[in-house]
Parts: sequence; C-alpha cells; structure tokens
Amino acid sequence: MKAIEVRNLRRVFRATIGVVRRKIKEIVAVDDISFEVYDGELFGLLGPNGAGKTTTVKMLTTMLIPTSGEARVLGLDVVRSAEALRSRIGFVFGGERGLYWRLSGYDNLRYFASLYHVDPAVSRKRIPYLLDLVGLSDRGQEKVEGYSRGMKQRLHIARTLLHDPQVLFLDEPTIGLDPVGARELRQVVRNLQAEKKTILLTTHYMFEADALCQRIAVIDKGRIIALDTPEGLKTYVKDLAVIEFEVYGVPSNVLEQLRAQPYVHTVSVENRDQKQALLIHSPRGSQAVPDLLSMMNGIRIGNVIVREPTLEDAYVRLVGGEA
Repeated sequence: MKAIEVRNLRRVFRATIGVVRRKIKEIVAVDDISFEVYDGELFGLLGPNGAGKTTTVKMLTTMLIPTSGEARVLGLDVVRSAEALRSRIGFVFGGERGLYWRLSGYDNLRYFASLYHVDPAVSRKRIPYLLDLVGLSDRGQEKVEGYSRGMKQRLHIARTLLHDPQVLFLDEPTIGLDPVGARELRQVVRNLQAEKKTILLTTHYMFEADALCQRIAVIDKGRIIALDTPEGLKTYVKDLAVIEFEVYGVPSNVLEQLRAQPYVHTVSVENRDQKQALLIHSPRGSQAVPDLLSMMNGIRIGNVIVREPTLEDAYVRLVGGEA
C-alpha cells in the first residue's frame, strides 16, 4: 500500500526586491516532483541545504499549501483533508525548540499528551514506553534544561509519537548534533522502523541516508534527479574508483593540472582537522596513482587509499559538483 503519493508537486514563493523600483521575484522551491512512499518504508529525501526538502515536508504535513500538483498521505489530500490528516501523522524538525525546559522529560510528555487529547489512562502506559524507546527511561524525571541537544531531540521524537501516528516526517533530525548524539538518534529511527512505522527522512548527510533508508530520492534545486535504493544509486559511479590522498595543502595550479587529465573524472578537497583529503574519481583506480603522484611533486603527502565509491560519490556525480 502507498502511504504517501506525490504527483507534480510544486511550490513557488514570491519575494519583493528593490527599494525604489520594487519588483516581485518568484522563487521556485519545489519544482514538479513526483514520488511514492510505501507502507512501513523508510524513505529518504537527500540533498543540500536549500534543495527543497523542508518545503516538501511542510506541504506533506499541511503546513504549506502547494502552488500546484497533488499530494496524499494515508489516502487523504493534504489540502482538502488537512484537519483529518493531522491526527494521523507526526513530524520532527531539527532543533531544540518546542519543549519546556523547566519541566522533566516525563512531565513534558504528560503535558503534550493532554494537548493531543490522549486518554490519561493510555498516556500513563505510553509515556514510560516512549521514554524507553528513545533511550531516556533513566533520565525521564530530570529537567529538560539539563539534557544534551541529542537528548532533547530524542524527546521531540517521543512527543511526536504520543498519539501513535501512522506516518512520521523527520526533517534533518540529526542536524547540529555531535557524533555520539547523532548515532543515538539514528538508533531511535531504526527502532521506529522495526515497529513498521512509515518514515520520510530528510537529510543532507550521505552516510546517514545510506545507513537508514530503503529508498532515496535525490533532490537538487527543487527537482528530483534520481530515485533508487542506496545500492542502486551507487551504480551511477560503479565505473569509478576513489583515490584519497592525505595532503597538507594543495596549490590551485596542481588542482587544475589534475582535473585536466583525461582519466580523472572529478577532483575535490575536504578539510579534516589539521590536514586535507584530496579525493580523485578515476576509472583507472590504483593504476592512476603513480601518474597522479608525479604531478604532486613537492607536496607533503601522507596516506594514499584507493576505495570503492560511496553514496556521497554518487551524489557528486549526479549533481555535477566539485568541491
């Protein structure tokens, strides 16, 4: 069964620019997208900041009205049946707002359960269960002001589950979290998946989408440019190997020389602590290493690794970008 159906969805924002000669500028945030999410599936929307992920989620959760197109969640139209739909879905946006810091985690959930009109007899049983589900059972009686950011985000998820929604929308839930907090929250998402919840997850973290999602739609500049399983998306770069050089600074003329080689597909540089990683995609793999090293004469180089491409490498090829 299809839990979410999106057909030719589009959202345009209008902004006024200029001081003397004011003009109306149209900004297309979501541009004619279509996809489906099946019952019990963990579906990912993957893309950079500003790609249209949050705007899509806001339309599917009845917070924004689409400019055109159609979207149904659990068979209900997100515009015509908005009120009926809201009681059957839940959504979490990245950030710390929306909790009462001077109340305990348990009291926060008890308060929100009353707002959601959850029967008190049901909430007394459900709140301890939810605190255990998100890994906060031993901290539930502590005030939220003493929680870490990751703990607050997990409490947000528990709050969203109070009315036992059938479909969950998680919009960049790990944004701003430290590695430990992000890992704990991803485990919560896995727990929800094990309960057969339908989940739409937006993220710009490639490894997160690869680890969690059954299918992924890659969205860029408001349009879906690819939709497949994580393994299926990786076939876009199956003809390439990734060569990583640990370097300590690379002159721009060397980068230009590397990019000019016919056997080099892309060249990018990532900052990692006190050093950098020079990433080169090439179908020649390890055979290209001697020639590449000869062009980097005089550059201090540490480890050299040749590996299989990841989902991030596939994304770089799909959007045609180089860092």
